[in-house]
Amino acid sequence: MLRKFRVSNFKSFEKDFELDLTNVNGYEFNKDSVKNGIVNSALIYGHNGVGKSNLALAIFDIIEHLTDKERLDIVYRNYLNAKSESNVAEFYFEFLLDSKIVVYEYKKSDYKTLVYERFLIENQELVYFDRSKNTEAIIRFKGAETLKTTLENKELSVLKYIKNNTELENNDDNNTFLSFFTFIEQMLYFRTLLDRTNMGFEIGGKKIFEDIINNNNVEDFEDFLTKAGVECKLSVVSDLGKNTIVFDFGGKQLSFPDVASTGTSALKLFYFWYQSIKQKSKVSFLFIDEFDAFYHHSLSALIVEKLKDTGVQFVLTTHNTSIITNDLLRPDCYFLMSKKQIRSLAKCTPKELREAHNIEKMYKAGTFHVE
Repeated sequence: MLRKFRVSNFKSFEKDFELDLTNVNGYEFNKDSVKNGIVNSALIYGHNGVGKSNLALAIFDIIEHLTDKERLDIVYRNYLNAKSESNVAEFYFEFLLDSKIVVYEYKKSDYKTLVYERFLIENQELVYFDRSKNTEAIIRFKGAETLKTTLENKELSVLKYIKNNTELENNDDNNTFLSFFTFIEQMLYFRTLLDRTNMGFEIGGKKIFEDIINNNNVEDFEDFLTKAGVECKLSVVSDLGKNTIVFDFGGKQLSFPDVASTGTSALKLFYFWYQSIKQKSKVSFLFIDEFDAFYHHSLSALIVEKLKDTGVQFVLTTHNTSIITNDLLRPDCYFLMSKKQIRSLAKCTPKELREAHNIEKMYKAGTFHVE
């Protein structure tokens, strides 16, 4: 699980900006929203322009140099913060993996160029590499003693280099190191806008209808739409030699893209990814930007409930205040974000929040504040 994340000098984040998922309260309701003392289900609120989307990009920057998964190079063009005097962006990740605290921090001068990396398990430093000082990496993994430690290629992560070029001994630290890579490779980001934008998890894209048809999920997709309030009958037809999905109106068939509303199209995208999310241990961490941009408020709550049922750790950004309710999550799982900081609602007020409180009403009344 992701415990903490901190970034500075990246896009809109000039100085240290930290998301702390361990600063929880001891609420006795919605306990499944927190696991191992870490927020497992998080919703982020904030005005337009505070950096909610940039937070997702910052967290998923790690995908570029540690994996071969899907990435979005184009959104990382304006990499460094325009106001900062530093020439590197700094990233800090803290995880709970195999019941151990794992820390990975790195610095980049641009999306591709690594300047610094450091990796620790339970405060034990196992990798240290500061390219600004020399080209020699310090590697302390058992089984990597004969590995070449001089790395000239600044686009090559020393961690990825170790993983791909050594047969590490079978011990706890090395197994946790491999668990770290598994977690990173299974991270998934997407947004429910009309573009099918995603990062991590897979290599290359899949066609949504083709995937639904090939996995015999058309009937399940129809049932999913019906439960979401879109009553329909779906059929599969051949169009220009390729199978596709249509709305079946009893003798008259209409193309799904031509008939589907914006909200229904967004549901199609969610359903596509949900097939992987709901499979145990397939997705490690999920971030959906503007997850309910085209949903009715009751549908937004349904989607959150479905994600909670998967057990996957997720972070969602939204502007929908109707789902700020203790029936769905709890005050330490709703986060308020400004340009300078992000804190849970439980930490944004001196008041003691209880299960009976109407926290949406309190939110609208301006009860919660961040700098």
